[in-house]
Amino acid sequence: MAEKEERVKLLGFWASPFSRRVEMALKLKGVPYEYLEQDIMNKSPLLLELNPMFKKVPVLVHKGKVLPESHLILEYIDQTWKNNPILPQDPYEKAMAFLWAKFVDEQVAPTGFRSVVRAEKGIEVAIKEARELIMYLEKEVTGKDFFGGKKIGFLDMVVGSMIPFCLARGWEGMGIDMIPEEKFPELNRWIKKLNEVEIVRECIPNREKQIEHMKKAAERNKLA
Repeated sequence: MAEKEERVKLLGFWASPFSRRVEMALKLKGVPYEYLEQDIMNKSPLLLELNPMFKKVPVLVHKGKVLPESHLILEYIDQTWKNNPILPQDPYEKAMAFLWAKFVDEQVAPTGFRSVVRAEKGIEVAIKEARELIMYLEKEVTGKDFFGGKKIGFLDMVVGSMIPFCLARGWEGMGIDMIPEEKFPELNRWIKKLNEVEIVRECIPNREKQIEHMKKAAERNKLA
């Protein structure tokens, strides 16, 4: 019974960057977990029971405790399993990592996707706005192997799951290279290094399948 209570469960969706980053953290820590794929268009009774406030993935279950929201889950994972730390130990650096993560999820992602599919100001304006935001990340990763330093960490999981392995694929489906190497050499260098990390490769959605998924999501947003 104790072993069953200790078991980690993750409710997620294959194309969700928020789910993918949590899986990266669990794999990096070597934590065994049961993955429960969810249908985000037809939410399961289990998801609604475990996350009634937000009704979305990811949701982590451990020792009877239920945690929603990927940033909180990543911090919980890091504090519960001490090996292979993913967050900075310095309080200021840790706070800045959360600030950058908030910037990516609340500024870059909406500007880079929703503003384009709705395109009220035109596609060229939307591209310019998204690239201006992404340039902050270009500068932040300059001269570093990873955002967290020499090893993959919290911010790499957040930025990686959202931009190169999700958002950029949505733009690719629209025929747009959002982060061309001539404009973003440091980010492209970082993406190549990220692709070399085994646990990252294990969590990246299939490219063609995700492009198709993002195209359909874009169409739904246009009709919304």
